Amino acid sequence: MKGMRKDLLGLEDMEADEMKHILDETVAFKEILFRTIKKVPTLRGRTIATLFYEPSTRTRLSFELAAKRMGADSAAISVATSSVVKGESLKDTARTLEAMGVDMIILRHGEAGAPHLVAQTVKASVINAGDGMHEHPTQGLLDLFTITEKKGRIQGLHVAIIGDITHSRVARSDIWGLKRLGAEVTLVGPPTLIPVDIEKTGVNVSYHLDPVIPKADVIYILRLQQERQQAGLFPSIREYIQRYGISRERLSRAKFDVLIMHPGPMNPGIEITEDVAISTASVVEEQVTNGVAVRMALLHYLLGGQPYEEAA
Repeated sequence: MKGMRKDLLGLEDMEADEMKHILDETVAFKEILFRTIKKVPTLRGRTIATLFYEPSTRTRLSFELAAKRMGADSAAISVATSSVVKGESLKDTARTLEAMGVDMIILRHGEAGAPHLVAQTVKASVINAGDGMHEHPTQGLLDLFTITEKKGRIQGLHVAIIGDITHSRVARSDIWGLKRLGAEVTLVGPPTLIPVDIEKTGVNVSYHLDPVIPKADVIYILRLQQERQQAGLFPSIREYIQRYGISRERLSRAKFDVLIMHPGPMNPGIEITEDVAISTASVVEEQVTNGVAVRMALLHYLLGGQPYEEAA
């Protein structure tokens, strides 16, 4: 059955029941990834275009794999070699794709709100694959799924999100999703990397990591986005590591069943040490696997197609 919406532009406007429905559907679609033949014809005849104005490996590839696993045709648009370099506008590009029969546009763009503009321009479905420092809703959904899969619930869990909150679209989507599903969320980082008035979203804020570690059921570590940094936001990388880096020593004070999460790519030795990244507490690899399954469920939800039971 087709979903209740044409587009996925963010988790801010998604109700808890809708999130839960997508997460429930993901369970069935994940099973496909472990078959010998990892394909169902659920979206046969549909065409999906990925349009990325910023670099991406995990997100772009997982969307393309999700489309292929479900029998859809996919086209990856390379902005560097497209008419964009000749001055074609985003709206013109979107209209061109729709005129070619594309059913869905998956867009990553450096400007917040770009997917909303495209969604208003075309009848095709639009998925926000990351827009500026605004949201990254499919990362948020895969994080919610990973936590649910490992912990059995989100309601009542304490999730600590650590690091560069200001520049993180992942953090914003996770905050909306986690709060809507009943988690307690604490943001931890330097004052200069935590947005002003973020407490209005219902989160807690701490500038000190060590008191938060023992209370957390999930420690979500954000990449320090050095490419987006302005000078002077924190004194030095060394001080950042000392105050906010997750090491084995810090992890020793956490709950025995704590989950360690990271959206990737990592800065090993900065926000997380390599031994923590590969520890038994880490579910980073599961996040990657779950990214494909969640995106499969989402493509099915937005585009419709055969019911999963028939397709399988």
